Amino acid sequence: MSKRDYYEVLGIGKTASDDEIKKAFRKKAIEFHPDRGGDEAKFKEVNEAYEVLKDSGKRQRYDQFGHAGVGGASGGGDPFAGFGGQGQNVNFDFGDLGLGDIFSSFFGGGGQPGGRQRRRGEDVSVATTITFEEAVFGTEVTVRYSSQVKCEHCKGTTVEPGHELKTCQTCNGHGQVRQAVRTIFGNIEQAAVCPTCHGAGKVPEKVCSVCHGKGTQHKQRELQIKVPAGIDDGTTIRLREQGNAMGRGETGDLYVDVRVKPHKKFTREGDLILSQETVGMVAAALGTEIEVETVDGPVRMKVPAGTQSGTDFKLSGHGVTHMRGGGRGAHIVTLVVETPHKLSKEQKDLLEQFGKSQGHKKGFWR
Repeated sequence: MSKRDYYEVLGIGKTASDDEIKKAFRKKAIEFHPDRGGDEAKFKEVNEAYEVLKDSGKRQRYDQFGHAGVGGASGGGDPFAGFGGQGQNVNFDFGDLGLGDIFSSFFGGGGQPGGRQRRRGEDVSVATTITFEEAVFGTEVTVRYSSQVKCEHCKGTTVEPGHELKTCQTCNGHGQVRQAVRTIFGNIEQAAVCPTCHGAGKVPEKVCSVCHGKGTQHKQRELQIKVPAGIDDGTTIRLREQGNAMGRGETGDLYVDVRVKPHKKFTREGDLILSQETVGMVAAALGTEIEVETVDGPVRMKVPAGTQSGTDFKLSGHGVTHMRGGGRGAHIVTLVVETPHKLSKEQKDLLEQFGKSQGHKKGFWR
């Protein structure tokens, strides 16, 4: 489904001032805000349009190239705050070290039937750094960290091999005990986790001689993980059950915080790559062809005669890989026309003659 024109979304003309854009956005945002019973999809559309048109640079590229010029921009945060409450980091659930469901939930929840508490190991967080190019094309990285793993002797059961689990005598297998708490209103009975079995309902007939009933042991780990093409700086990847283990319980998750090194020449904006190239004043006036550095290597680009400083050129298909579907964004090259600082007498005379031909008075170029 194609996107609507951003000016149409806000109900303004293409010559609208910054104040007119802001006023139109506020009016539409209030009208469609979900907390006020509005249409959430339209609210997001309005927010996306405003994020582009309020920025002079993005607006200029949008006017020149349309939606492709702003990297398929999606709006920023909710300016009124109040629904969704989502953070900026994206969470990828990679399952068993491979690409899996995107936007999976960060945390498990809910208890187990029968009043027993869910036993789960803690999550572990690590960070990894990749290059700008690796973020564009995807890569594999090795992460090293330490965590608790299932005891190799008892396989995490906490029981010495050859023995079994038996019903906890303290809670009779319920995992909870009732206890009286004295308050100003008298004694109140409440449920608490069983102090003997810690909510499991069972205890070892004989505890493991290696882990002493803990069910886990400490280990230095090394994992190879896939980083998808198009990933952005600050994105968090979730690896299921690669965190801390727990005896007779579930293993926590591993969260990998991905950092992308800044590039010396390129910057990123959504699925766009932005850079600048410099040409001389004469070359810009007469037209030329220059070599542009991209993440795919050098690309030849034509500069039409009369090109002005600040003009943007779009190199389609040389931007960032789209994470949701195939294809890539564009590379936007902003051309800077360089004016010479020092001129020889001959060069000054030539420019004087040119200035006169354009109707300028003598001395204009000095």
